[in-house]
Amino acid sequence: MLKKFIISILLVGTVFATDKQKVVLITGTAHGIGKSTAQYLIEKGHIVYGGDILIEENLYLNDIGGVALVMDVTKQDHVDNAINQVIAEQGRIDVLVNNAGIAVGSAIEDVSMEDALYQFEVNLFGIGRTVKATLPHMRAQGSGTIINISSVLGKAYNPLYGWYVSSKHALEGWSDVLRLEVEQFGIDVVIIEPGLIKTNIGNYSARYFEKYSKNSVYADFYNSDDSEDSSFDDYSDPIVIAKVINKAIDAKNPKTRYSAGAYSWILLTMRSILPDRWFDKLISNVTG
Repeated sequence: MLKKFIISILLVGTVFATDKQKVVLITGTAHGIGKSTAQYLIEKGHIVYGGDILIEENLYLNDIGGVALVMDVTKQDHVDNAINQVIAEQGRIDVLVNNAGIAVGSAIEDVSMEDALYQFEVNLFGIGRTVKATLPHMRAQGSGTIINISSVLGKAYNPLYGWYVSSKHALEGWSDVLRLEVEQFGIDVVIIEPGLIKTNIGNYSARYFEKYSKNSVYADFYNSDDSEDSSFDDYSDPIVIAKVINKAIDAKNPKTRYSAGAYSWILLTMRSILPDRWFDKLISNVTG
């Protein structure tokens, strides 16, 4: 009798561990927040698939227990292939983390419409593709969590990042509507708003600054911008966002929004309480 009781306890523990394990797909896992999140969730025992366009830099996933996927969120076939592989190998997808994103930095007037459209193609429509491809599977299983990585600039704003800011503002509203629509199917939608984080996105923006800053009428903004400063002295490590994502995954009823990282709380608080003109002055003073 005692032996049967001990075995039953062990079996219950096994079922509990299996229930806690999630099948997770993360986009943009070669660097930064995506990489830290993939590593952290694997350490927590989850099954992690990570997609990125930087194929060689993403292969580390295969060495740490994850699965590296070739995935450009602007290409429908890449998205479909990734989702199909996860379903074929695991039979389900519990969590989708839409992390892939770029920042087209430069004055609104300077940026070509081609580059502006690409900004939205990655930061909004790319997420639309992954969500639309994932929803039928989550709906069939009656559960799932969609986590969209926004930014404090999804609520606030900053000179030289108009196209990036607008893509994140759009993502926030889009995610709010999505949350209302899919709640009936047992699917949660979570928005993460990182502050200043040590990622590669600033280097990406610098390419556009170099492209557009020459002879610009907005030279004062370019000259005062410090985004190319690679010291990251005041920036938070991406692990802080990885832990927040894990918190949202573990929560029975996750919050609709989480913010974390350097200056996230103060910036979002100031935006919520200050009139527009006062916030304009604050941002102007901070950015020089």
